[in-house]
Order: sequence, then structure tokens, then C-alpha cells
Amino acid sequence: MAVFTRSLLCLPLALSLAVTPLRAEEAAAPAQPGRILLRAGHVLDVRTGKETADETVIVSGDKIVGVAATAATPRQGDDREIDLTGMTLLPGLIDVHTHLTLDPNFEPYHELSTSTAKSALIGAHNAKATLEAGFTTVRNVHAEAYSDVDLRDAINEGLIEGPHMQVSGPAIGITGGHCDDNLLPYQYHVQGGGVADGVEAVQHKVRETIKYGADVIKICATGGVLSKGDDPQASQFTLEEMKAIVADAHRLGRKVAAHAHGAQGMLWATQAGVDSIEHASYINDEVIKEMKARGTYMVPTAYLVDWMQQYGKLPPFYAQKMKDVSAVEKANAKKAIAAGLKIALGTDAAVFPHGLNAHELDVYVNQFGMTALAAIQSGTINAADLMGWSDRTGALEAGKWADVIAVSGDPLKDVKLLQNVAFVMKAGTVYKGPGVPH
Repeated sequence: MAVFTRSLLCLPLALSLAVTPLRAEEAAAPAQPGRILLRAGHVLDVRTGKETADETVIVSGDKIVGVAATAATPRQGDDREIDLTGMTLLPGLIDVHTHLTLDPNFEPYHELSTSTAKSALIGAHNAKATLEAGFTTVRNVHAEAYSDVDLRDAINEGLIEGPHMQVSGPAIGITGGHCDDNLLPYQYHVQGGGVADGVEAVQHKVRETIKYGADVIKICATGGVLSKGDDPQASQFTLEEMKAIVADAHRLGRKVAAHAHGAQGMLWATQAGVDSIEHASYINDEVIKEMKARGTYMVPTAYLVDWMQQYGKLPPFYAQKMKDVSAVEKANAKKAIAAGLKIALGTDAAVFPHGLNAHELDVYVNQFGMTALAAIQSGTINAADLMGWSDRTGALEAGKWADVIAVSGDPLKDVKLLQNVAFVMKAGTVYKGPGVPH
């Protein structure tokens, strides 16, 4: 009855609109906001390494609409200019291996006493720090109870500040493995949210994590360092289990990231068809050959070794494993990079403080021998490709998100400059530096 009455009340208005022509000003489209013109000293083309002087990145809404010579791009109407003429502009950086809802405190009681709600609040703090460090996109690979799903959604809804995110929810692993919760004794019957054993169970777990919001599937193919009772070199899932995980994930439109330190687990994960191998501490020639043949990305997570050696304070059952892995990881990564594996920048931020992500680039250049351009590509076009977001981000090109950072100086001459970005724009909004809304 209420709907019928409201329809009758609206009828005279509808009839009047039908018979009364609109005036020209009423028929006009809503006024569009002006463009943002980022006036650059230089703009870095991350595909070619070319740095062009006196260019302007033209932004409309949340997208880049063009990059052109400043002299050919006069201000028009409601355009807003941001003066970055003393700086080099490049695309926002991408970290494909973060844990925003965690922090670098691995005391057992801290781990056990941190609630899901607290994890989400930690995530909000770390998301802001990561964005202000120049990382406008991240892949978050593991968070218990889907706290990273809520974090992603809160950022997308504008409730908090943070990068674009792909999230995995709980990483999938075996009973008693790196992705389980092994700090409490039997009588508590505690199990990690991603634990599954056997082909049918892992298929179900993939479907369950997607149901609750996962954009990417994270699996633990081997043991890990910051977990009790497992061996980083020991494979966890069988080849058949990993094939089942990848088949379901890919069919349902999700990529698969495999935590893997040991060579056997890396080999099986690669043969199963995962999209990236994370850490790769004990990588060998056989694994390198297989990964190269299949085009599998390697995500080195190397800076954490330096940070841990200088600042790390770990319980004994973590510390020895960290020491063992650190002794081999960098030499093996250097070998894999020299062999031509595809590299995407990932840091494992949370093992060290969030916001230091760009230190990873310094390791790639000054310890692994990558050129500065190749290192920057690992955190831009390569990382975007791994995430399946090449159409959205990774380069300053028309049609992509307006994700732009700026540094004073030339990052191709000193990649450490990226540890102190002076300007951050994400999706057309300035979060740091000139042009921040007041």
C-alpha cells in the first residue's frame, strides 16, 4: 500500500517533466573537476630507463590521462598545478610480500595475545606508513581471521589511508607446519585458520578463502623460520596437493604465491604451477632451470636478513633457523638473479618495521648486482605483472591509476633515494608532500 501511494504522489511530477522541455543549462552534464598537473623536473620511464626533463604528468580523477612536455601543457580552467620541478617522478612502488596486520614482535605471548581486532588496527597503522613510504600497491600474503580483507575493504571505502591491496587471508598449510599455530600445547587444540591436509581438504580451503574475500592464494610449500617445530628445508605439501591448490585457484581466477625455503618444496611448487616463489633461500640449479622454463617469479625478501642481523631479537627456536637461512639466502639469490629469473620486489615487511620497504632495492643493486633500473622494474612493471594488474599500475601511462611518487635526485644513479620519497600520490589523491589537502 505504501509503495502504491508513493507512486501516485510522484505521478504529477513525472508528467510535468515529460511535457516541460529542459532549459539548456539544466540539460548540461555536471561540471567535471579540473585536472591535476604534476610539473616534473624529470619523468622516469620505467620500461626504458629514459628520464625526460620538463614533463607534466596529467591526472584526471584517479587516472593518468597523459604525460607531455610541460611547455605543451598549459593550465586550463579549474586545473591544479603541483610544483615538483626539482624532482624525478616515477610510478608508485609495489611490494608483493607484506604482512600489514603484523609487526616485528615475535615473543610467543605477544603472538598469542594479539586479537583479530588488534591486528586490524595494527594493519591500519602499517598501511599508512607503507603508503607514505612510496608503496602505493601491496600484496598481503597471510593474515589470520581475514583481518587483511577488512583492511583492504576499509582502504577502498576511504575509511583509512593505505595502498591498493591484494590479500590472501590465512595462508594455507599443513598440520604442524609453518602456517599452523604451534605455540600452545595439545590440550588447547589450536590450529591455524588455513590448515588443510589431503587433496580434497586443500581444494575446500582454496574455495573457502576465496569465499571470504581472498584475491590471491598463499601456500606454505616448506617449513619456515618464524614458526616452532618445523624445518625450512623440509617440503610440506605433496606435489599432488599443490597441483590441486593451483588448479582450483587458477580456475577461480586467483594466482598462487608459495612460501618456500627448501629446494624440494620449491621444485614441486613450480611444477604444480604456482605464480611466484617467495624467499627461495635454498634455491639450486634444478629449481632455477624449472622456474625459468615456466616463467615463475622469484620474490627474494632479502633486506630482512640485514635488519635481523643488526636489530633482531628472536626466541631461541626462531633465532637458529634465522641464522641458518641467512647464511645461504643472499648467495643463492644472487645466483638466481644472474641466471635470469623474473624478479618481483617483495620484502616480508613485518619481519622488520613497515615503511622500510625500499631498502630491499638497495640490496638488489649493491649486493646482488642488479642495475638500478632492473631493481626499480622489480617493484613496478614486474610486480604489476605478477599481480595481474599491468593494466592498472606499474608505469606512468595513460589509463593507469594516478599512482605517482617523487624523489629529489636521480634514482638511477642512487637507488637509496627511494628510501626517502618526497611526494606520494595514490589514485589521484596526494598523501605526502606538495599538494596534500589541508
